[in-house]
Amino acid sequence: MEPDKEVLVYALLDSQSDTTFILKDAAVTLGARKESVKLKVSTITSKTKVVNSQRVQGLQVRGISSDTKIKLPTTYTRDYIPANRSHIPTRTTAKSWPHLEHLADEMSPELDCEVGLLIGYNCPQALLPRDVISGNENQPYAQKSVLGWSIIGYSSTGVDYDHEDEIGVSHRIIIKKVQPATKAFTELKSEVHFVYRTQVKEMITPADILKVFEADFTEKFSEEVLISQEDIKFLVKLKEGIKQKPNGHYEMPLPFKEEKPSLPNNKVCAQHRLRCLGKRLKKDNQYHKDYVAFMEDIITRGDAEKVPESELNDRTTWYIPHHGVYHPQKPGKIRVVFDCSAKFQNTSLNEHLLTGPDLTNTLVGVLCRFRKGRVAIMCDVERMFHQFHVAPSDQDYLRFLWWERGDMEAPPSVFRMKVHLFGAASSPGCANFGLKHLAAEGEGKFSEATVRFIQRNFYVDDGLTSLDSEEEAIELVREARDLCNTGKLHLHKFITSNKKVLATIPKQELAEVVADLDMALGEHKMERALGVQWCISSDKFQFKVRVKDHPFTRRGVLSTVASIFDPLGFVAPIILKGKQILQRMCQDKVGWDEQLPDDLRPRWEAWLQDLHNLSLTKLTTIPRLELSAAVVATRSSDLLRREMKMEESSVLV
Repeated sequence: MEPDKEVLVYALLDSQSDTTFILKDAAVTLGARKESVKLKVSTITSKTKVVNSQRVQGLQVRGISSDTKIKLPTTYTRDYIPANRSHIPTRTTAKSWPHLEHLADEMSPELDCEVGLLIGYNCPQALLPRDVISGNENQPYAQKSVLGWSIIGYSSTGVDYDHEDEIGVSHRIIIKKVQPATKAFTELKSEVHFVYRTQVKEMITPADILKVFEADFTEKFSEEVLISQEDIKFLVKLKEGIKQKPNGHYEMPLPFKEEKPSLPNNKVCAQHRLRCLGKRLKKDNQYHKDYVAFMEDIITRGDAEKVPESELNDRTTWYIPHHGVYHPQKPGKIRVVFDCSAKFQNTSLNEHLLTGPDLTNTLVGVLCRFRKGRVAIMCDVERMFHQFHVAPSDQDYLRFLWWERGDMEAPPSVFRMKVHLFGAASSPGCANFGLKHLAAEGEGKFSEATVRFIQRNFYVDDGLTSLDSEEEAIELVREARDLCNTGKLHLHKFITSNKKVLATIPKQELAEVVADLDMALGEHKMERALGVQWCISSDKFQFKVRVKDHPFTRRGVLSTVASIFDPLGFVAPIILKGKQILQRMCQDKVGWDEQLPDDLRPRWEAWLQDLHNLSLTKLTTIPRLELSAAVVATRSSDLLRREMKMEESSVLV
């Protein structure tokens, strides 16, 4: 048995990092078992770089004055852990604030050691606040975890943002390797603090490559849909709980796995996340403006409401952190996402919610029916998730903190969402269930074609269909709007290549791309139809691939091949050439960051040029059956016959 080893280092706790790191020198000194890996690290400025690392298992941590041990998750080594040493709170820090000076004796003395550990939120036990001591506004506060006390909000100097991934403050820890009879563990003694985000992803695995090779046939071909007991429970809860409110909106409960759970009070976690959000809002004026506008909009619309003072202390509550995400295809359009996966005391709201069966129509089926008739139509359900309300008894599970009217100088108020929201695991299933329920309610009141359109031709909130005549299309648009309106769903952003149909739709309900479109001038306006480029004037699918600059390496080849979205397989013969090059590199065991071999480089460059020429080719069909095995042909036949409602005699195999 080896003698015990100890290493004295500082540690820092990052409530927004999904990874735990240890200083490489510390891991070496401890003699911990390591496995070499490569990591892709994204810094707070969204820069990405590849670093060599080692995976370490079996580490433990405990406070410097505590006997309570915490097992760390899988930990990765780094040559250094960026941190500002001047931000480390000391006994002097505590004595500087009257409301914290009594903690001075519980703070460890300043030590001469390195920052050696970063604990991420994948170790929730380390983040769990046990006690909080707050002062007046704009004063630092102290927080106690199982690892000890820390002071948050104190900085002797400003953060130097020239260091792109510097990570705030840190505290002292002791790392100790102990050798039990059968398995070696590493013990760490530490104090903690919250810091900024560092995201880490492990490098590409063979499974990722297989996904690219098999990407041509990703839809579900079997007619048999397996329903689990949890799926049945989801459907029963919604069927029994859905009801239409006097204002027309449908209301559904949150589909909990069991009865309504009794969750811990996680308000302190939401407060911390709000402070982090506030820092970004103050640094980015445009982000602040867009965020406030979004929040004011959902409050004005009644999607969210301020919790009355008399209900603030209700026990059955849960607070949801939130953050803003910009749409990659729509610059300037922000959507606030509620993080229902955020954990507190080792639990989250999403862990208690049923997701339900997959009620989404198949992508291939919707796109095929979109190309079936002569007149093609697209539309969208406005703010679909928010049109389905949550039962009042469940709304306190959807609390969040926000500044009224965006005034960040005032204390944040407690709000709660009244609708199914982005970020909840149950929301897609609830929205799909609600849409199909609305369609079923329209049977006998609206035409079969309209009911079928709502039931089968929507992919989440995007509706795509095609009809054989202008008259049928005009009638379908009118009835579909009326049917959706019975449940307070607003169909808008209509797009069609037919001028006569276009003229019957109110201009305010048209998508911007066609509102000012002059078909007579032959304008070639493009629109995305479920991710596929659709030329409205010619009514054809087209492919215009914008290849990002990737290095000519195995990693770059995989990234380029995987970036081409072709759900119907129109350009499969061209993509196949790229996959062949990738396959050859895999067979030759070319390293991820090695340059393309000389014999493959000309083929790759020629293939990239072919991608740029895709938009010049009118590709309307492919020899899919010639490129596929007999089993794939049979599955494709079954899928098309089912989705297109064809008789067996009309299908050629």
